[in-house]
Amino acid sequence: MAVIGNFIPVVTRNFRLPLRNSIFTKNYRQYSIPVTKIAIRCCNTLDRKLQVASPTSQIRLQRVHNQSQVMGPLSPLDPSSFSRPELAVIKHIDLSLKVDFEKKVLKGIANLKVEVLDNIEELVLDSSDISIESVESEDGTPLKYTLGEVVPNYGSKLSITLPEPGVSGQKLNIKIKYTTSPSATALQWLEPNQTSGKKHPYLFSQCQPIHARSIVPCQDTPAVKFTYTAEVSAPEEFTVLMSAIRGESKVDKTTFKQPVPIPAYLLAIAVAVLESRQLGPRSHVWSEKAEIERSAFEFAETEKYLQAAERLCGPYVWTQYDLLVLPPSFPYGGMENPCLTFVTPTLLAGDRSQADVIVHEIMHSWTGNLVTNRNFEHFWLNEGFTVFLERKVGASLIENAEEAKKSRDFHSILGLQELNETVDELGIENPLTRLVVDLKGIHPDDAFSSIPYEKGSLFLRYLEDLTGGPEVFDDFLRSYLNKFARKSLDTDQFKEHLLTYFKDNKNLSNVDWNTWLHKSGMPPIIPDYDTSMTKAVTSLLSKLTEGDAALDYSDVKAFTPHQMINFLQELIDRDALPLETLRALGDVYKVASSKNAEIIYRWLRLCIKSKDEAKLNEVFAFVNQQGRMKYVRPIYRDLYAWEDVREKTIENFLKNEKYMMHVSAYTLRKDLHLTQ
Repeated sequence: MAVIGNFIPVVTRNFRLPLRNSIFTKNYRQYSIPVTKIAIRCCNTLDRKLQVASPTSQIRLQRVHNQSQVMGPLSPLDPSSFSRPELAVIKHIDLSLKVDFEKKVLKGIANLKVEVLDNIEELVLDSSDISIESVESEDGTPLKYTLGEVVPNYGSKLSITLPEPGVSGQKLNIKIKYTTSPSATALQWLEPNQTSGKKHPYLFSQCQPIHARSIVPCQDTPAVKFTYTAEVSAPEEFTVLMSAIRGESKVDKTTFKQPVPIPAYLLAIAVAVLESRQLGPRSHVWSEKAEIERSAFEFAETEKYLQAAERLCGPYVWTQYDLLVLPPSFPYGGMENPCLTFVTPTLLAGDRSQADVIVHEIMHSWTGNLVTNRNFEHFWLNEGFTVFLERKVGASLIENAEEAKKSRDFHSILGLQELNETVDELGIENPLTRLVVDLKGIHPDDAFSSIPYEKGSLFLRYLEDLTGGPEVFDDFLRSYLNKFARKSLDTDQFKEHLLTYFKDNKNLSNVDWNTWLHKSGMPPIIPDYDTSMTKAVTSLLSKLTEGDAALDYSDVKAFTPHQMINFLQELIDRDALPLETLRALGDVYKVASSKNAEIIYRWLRLCIKSKDEAKLNEVFAFVNQQGRMKYVRPIYRDLYAWEDVREKTIENFLKNEKYMMHVSAYTLRKDLHLTQ
């Protein structure tokens, strides 16, 4: 990550532009908020590189502008949902599903229990590519319904006419029989040859952000939380898992109950031939047979992480915390489905070095699942809080307080490194680099990046330091979690609670709320992070710049996996290495033979940066064998920028697109400029 260097001010309309390697100083430094279309590509030497925004960034910025002109918000409370929960809200769903692997559909019956909040004549739901067989009232009376015009990527408005006008306080029960589409965006149907066992198909879901509407007609907005029960029918040899407490499993039927209200995006299902191992008193890990022992080893300390999280945030309310290691096509590192976290097999490094992903998903049990953003314009309230808590809890597992702070700050530095790259990639004027984004006409999938995670976490760290440190801020966190538990909120509500809680703290008058929340680009202030753990990396980088310095494994033998990640990321941010140097580095430092996906990912990006054509097959194999977007999207973008291999890159994508989950294919098509 960045190293300590002298702060060199450059005046641009009276704004200061600090070097990337100068963000760690004894005092907070101001980032610029430029008014010109300049992207700051900071490197880790004292040289400054100012480049006009790249064509890719300009295309992305224009795309955001164009999309925002296409349509307005779908509803008053959530620009991405047709539903009107301010008029009537779903409180509970009884769900019956039959899994049909041959047709790749779910046949469903959803019994919706609805509370009327205002006088209404119809109930409005979200639906995407669902074939509706019938809609009935509680007594079996058929109800009229209409499906509105399809809005691409959002689905249709499902309007159900009530038999008589509903009045405030009334309870409705509505039953919908339906069948999902084989192309439902929330569902991934894998053929046997796409699984480890090669004998049985596999089904799993990914509903975040707005894909639950392709599994069940619902109010697909995080503003609505409901409890649910489910009965799922699947072939007898298959295990069925859901984001709920698993009940009886008899022959081909399994029951579930989720007594804690959840938003629709946390509805989850997986059906496959699985094995499990117990990790602790409230946890099991599930996977296919081939991965079960490695998975049990990798996640053996889950209970320890849960207990550490409870010490900071209070009791874990979800009863069980299971993990499911999914096939490689899963597009995320993890998904915080209640009671059942989905994780990518790329976490199976063999050294438990990626445990921070599990801690992150555990922390979502409080921030995201229990306290939820009202809509995805406020996504930072989910992810920024979770990253912030993840690093606090991870550090709390280290007994030595000084070492704990160093570790927390080092991981924050890695996050800042990622944030810098994201802002550079998107462009500093891109409105999607704001903490609070405007999603009118913008699909939440298009807004997904590290911004809400890292910029949000950094904002909270700034507030923690400003208000008096962890000793003061931890109590605020618990008050926040208690106040908004089982609710959804927006940024204004967070701000109001913070200012009320710290009403006597004069330091908060210094917060530039508008810049932090609503301005594009990097944060205005960077905390004073401890850089102790970056010093060995800095020293090695200096050695590499000498050019003729001999490389030796002893240079990195003492590195932790995260220090190696830091080192490789620093090289990505610099000019391309000569091929001879790069190949020597890969061999001598054993980077090229690493089993850690985070290391391999960065190594392959370095190979692309140096235009090592001999590595192309290895690069394509990496993106074809796993679908984690954190890895796949930057690599595809790097390959696209390499004009000599652009055509081959697009051919590889098109050949493998059919094996990808919807969100991966959807975003990659845009990255490769195949879709506007």
